[in-house]
Amino acid sequence: MGPLLRARGAQGATGSAQRWRVSACFLLAGEAEPPDLRVEGVTLPVPPRFLHEWRDLPPVGPVGVPCPSGILRLWRYDFAVPRGLQDGRAIYRFQDDERQWTLSVPGTAIPPRIAFVSCGGCEDEDTIEAAGLKRNALWARLLSRHRAQPLHLLLMGGDQVYADGLWERVPALGQLSATRTLMKRTGMAAGPGLESQLDAWYIATYLHAWTQAEPAAIQAGVASLCMWDDHDIIDGWGSHPAELLDSPSYQAIYAAARRAFRLFQVGMGDDDPSDTVLASAPPGFSQGLLLNGVGILAPDLRSERTETQVLSPATLAELPLWLDQFAACRHLLLMSSVPLIFPGFGLAERVLNLLPGRQRMEDDLRDQWRSPAHQEEWRTVLRILADFARRSGTCVTILSGEVHLGATGLISGPGTRLRQLVSSGIVHPPPAGLAIQLLERLAARRESLWDRLTLTMEPMAASGRRLLAQRNYLTINGQDEGDLRAEWHSETQDGTWAVTLG
Repeated sequence: MGPLLRARGAQGATGSAQRWRVSACFLLAGEAEPPDLRVEGVTLPVPPRFLHEWRDLPPVGPVGVPCPSGILRLWRYDFAVPRGLQDGRAIYRFQDDERQWTLSVPGTAIPPRIAFVSCGGCEDEDTIEAAGLKRNALWARLLSRHRAQPLHLLLMGGDQVYADGLWERVPALGQLSATRTLMKRTGMAAGPGLESQLDAWYIATYLHAWTQAEPAAIQAGVASLCMWDDHDIIDGWGSHPAELLDSPSYQAIYAAARRAFRLFQVGMGDDDPSDTVLASAPPGFSQGLLLNGVGILAPDLRSERTETQVLSPATLAELPLWLDQFAACRHLLLMSSVPLIFPGFGLAERVLNLLPGRQRMEDDLRDQWRSPAHQEEWRTVLRILADFARRSGTCVTILSGEVHLGATGLISGPGTRLRQLVSSGIVHPPPAGLAIQLLERLAARRESLWDRLTLTMEPMAASGRRLLAQRNYLTINGQDEGDLRAEWHSETQDGTWAVTLG
């Protein structure tokens, strides 16, 4: 698998330095060290750095994609490509190897071109074909767009892979998956070989998602910044009761998922924090970088999540300091895997809480920022963002996925304006039927918040419709006058949903 390009950003206070820093990761079979990488514009060969090794993993994985046997090693190449005023490209390849790839290099004087994607899989991929959809149709659209006008940066906002099938495909979890009552799993032991089976499962899951032609080509040509969400672990991770999440089996699942995310999505060894990681200490992977005056901040909303918190008090205390690093930027794109500005479902959650047992949708509702369990923290985060925007004059836009819809929201009031863009999923099918009708009605409400602030979901069609119920991805392109233009691209519409970020 690979190359998987991970953006390390541009040096300098506003992201307009003369080099574009990138890491390229490869998962390769065998013990032999791979050759150096030759990168156009980089004088010296780039040596590989060893990240991790797996040996003799069992053939566990999605249907038709078992984990390879033998020795697997992950390698990383770190390099910085010179930048000119105009866009460029850099061909890179293994030394003495005919295979080659082309990296998009942003020009220092060119407005940024960014894509945002989320939900790159599905709990059961048979439902994609059953809905009359092609799995990678939108990946293909994005790739075609990139080849016509190269992207500078790819933001992957969560649920890059869907690991939920482990309950059916990991043999050691057979006893746990046999019971549908989640809380009964706390006292049940997993079978032997759990750790190696979980490592095999997550490797095979990434292989399934990222070796398919279209997503593989995008990740080989555009440097990306990734942040995880629950399905990169298991559905609802962090929103289940503590006694379940703290049980040995669930902790083993989390450890394997965290290792896979750190290695494949961040491109980071266990002893070398990435340049993009902002958190001063584990467990968080919050990241940030700069590109031509645009800041990107991606808080980690999963590593510290519990039923009663999304971010720990320590991380909430650090958030204003992270934001201050982007005070010189005209725009800040803040990646929140779950939308910050979106209709609330508090009543639905309260009804489910009255019913006995653990309801199927309860963890999904608890995941939302608007959950009653997170209400105070939601207000705290929005106040921190609003205060930063007022002090710095930076235009703050929140990018989110998770809900399998397109939408745009706005919190506005005296001296405050925070914009929300929602785009998902590039693979996951949208909801349909009564669910969409209910969501559309909720989205039409204008909510009064605090300090004379209001929350509105903006109409995005002539019909007044506020939700795009199709698979979609988002592009954000800089304009000559300094604004950003965000466009949604969906199954049947291309750029007809758009908003200017000024």
